[in-house]
Amino acid sequence: MRKINSRCVALAALEEWRAGRKFADAILGERLRSSGLDAADRAFATELFYGVLRNITLLDFWLSQLRSGHLDHDSRDLLRLGLYQLFLLQTPEHAAIYETVELANRRNRALINGVLRNAVRGKADLLHKADAEKLSVRRSHPQFLIDRWTKNFGPEEAAKLCEWNNRPAPIYARLNRLKISDEDFLGRYGDIAQSAAAPNFIRLADVPSEALAAGHCYIQDPSTLAACSLLDPQPGERVLDACAAPGGKTSFIAELMKNDGVLLACDRDEGRVEMLSDNLKRLGVEIARAIRHDWTKQTLEGQAPFDRILIDVPCSNTGVMRRRVDLRWRLTPDDFPRMAAEQFHIVREIVPLLKRSGVLVYSTCSLEPEENEEVVNAILKEFPFLRLDEQKSVVPFRDGFDGAYAAKLIRQL
Repeated sequence: MRKINSRCVALAALEEWRAGRKFADAILGERLRSSGLDAADRAFATELFYGVLRNITLLDFWLSQLRSGHLDHDSRDLLRLGLYQLFLLQTPEHAAIYETVELANRRNRALINGVLRNAVRGKADLLHKADAEKLSVRRSHPQFLIDRWTKNFGPEEAAKLCEWNNRPAPIYARLNRLKISDEDFLGRYGDIAQSAAAPNFIRLADVPSEALAAGHCYIQDPSTLAACSLLDPQPGERVLDACAAPGGKTSFIAELMKNDGVLLACDRDEGRVEMLSDNLKRLGVEIARAIRHDWTKQTLEGQAPFDRILIDVPCSNTGVMRRRVDLRWRLTPDDFPRMAAEQFHIVREIVPLLKRSGVLVYSTCSLEPEENEEVVNAILKEFPFLRLDEQKSVVPFRDGFDGAYAAKLIRQL
């Protein structure tokens, strides 16, 4: 029986992902939990799995140069794993080849060994050929995404965005001032934390299990500041977080309200509402009530009116693609108009719940105008009593954080 190691876990995860029924994060999480690997080996398995997914088109290009005949799916996954180690991870050649061949069944070992050794011999030429390929190959992104980003941002910026998406995402956390001061947090966890270029946030060298369990911080990207700062909730107000799970923005809203007022947090999925409730309890949020509600099916008039409403709508997530590694391979061109229609429908149900002079913030973690400015324009056309006050966008290659968009609308009548 084969001993479970990092490469074994990564290969099994790749094979399961190829079946197409689960998201990469869920697959890897389940595999790691049952693996028995230590922290270092878990990190290496994660690097291998996500590294292959981030670079799969490039790896397949190299395979096409090395092997013209048919490759079964299992052999292709093995060779992707080996080439990633040899060409992109700079693993020592002997270890990369030997350990990858060991994962193959006896029938395929000669094939895997031969292809990888040919790759080593032809490495310089293969790297040179890849450099001459188009961006979709060099950076392993679907052509339709590159085309739309080139149109929206320009060719140089589209290339920067693809490069950004291929980098491992750093760990940021928001300090939870409902439970601990900044000074006390850094005094207690300073060995793993360093300041980030955003108030309330720190960058972490590792996931701080103790701090998370105590509710002293919450893993969250600084780009989430855009929506919460525009909402600007005040103590004593009635606030609705319409699409709240898992609760990062909800808990920050409660902090800004100093745990004083009424905060209703909704999500349409029962499991996510349970997670939302657990997170809010751990973070010391006392003013929030989490309920299950689907805005595409009904409104919630009995709870109105609200002074401020945050609608952080479900979206394509193109602003957080480096954190959702397989997202690029799941999106299709039809997803953007479909999402925009759903987003508009959600907002249309919620607008009547806003009091006169109240503030509504519409936000996404998308970079796409169809989901951002175009939805806001449609909202303003549908509800002429709303006025656009301010818009904010966070663009990864420009601002150094995940992508996000937020628009502040004020009800005049």
